[in-house]
Amino acid sequence: MATIHRATIKPTKLELLEAWLPGRHWYPGEDAGGLERVAAFRFDDPAGEVGVETFVVRAADGPLVHVPMTYRGEPLEDGEFFLIGTMEHSVLGTRWVYDAVGDPVYVETLTTAIRTGGGEAEEIIETDDGPQRRDPLMTVRGSGMASSSEPVGRLVRVEDGDPAVVVAEAARLDVRRVLSPARAEGDLHLEGRWPELEHPVVLAVLY
Repeated sequence: MATIHRATIKPTKLELLEAWLPGRHWYPGEDAGGLERVAAFRFDDPAGEVGVETFVVRAADGPLVHVPMTYRGEPLEDGEFFLIGTMEHSVLGTRWVYDAVGDPVYVETLTTAIRTGGGEAEEIIETDDGPQRRDPLMTVRGSGMASSSEPVGRLVRVEDGDPAVVVAEAARLDVRRVLSPARAEGDLHLEGRWPELEHPVVLAVLY
């Protein structure tokens, strides 16, 4: 379950991405002005410490871009390369926002979802009238059927590109950046869909 606070955030997540995306060599364009959030979902950090959210965004008539992010109350150790920026959250204070491919919490939650056939977290909004359930903007599903997932261990390396290649001690993931109808190249993957999408898209492949 992902708990979402009603809060003011400065800068907004989209403003952070508008500044960050053009500097990525895999981003298909020189400008991300007017960036639109097309869809989004969250994973649940079992420890309840790290926010894990994925955006699918598009600038103007450009392609769909997959951006998984993590939100932390303190800087991620050795995570400077993956830092998207910081934002001020009116409830939680300063939040460090990371490109999630370099965050062990995201790698663990993504791998678990793929291996076990898991999906997005239930979203609960804190309101003046108490917690309220909110439907996510998209749904995801892993293709695996395992009853559990062994820990992936420490991150060994991350190759920043499209896909981003994430190598941990007990897993390798290809996290796709620019989304297309291309099918997964392996048996284990995470698919996403939202109402306006004709066919599901593959977000990540596990080897």
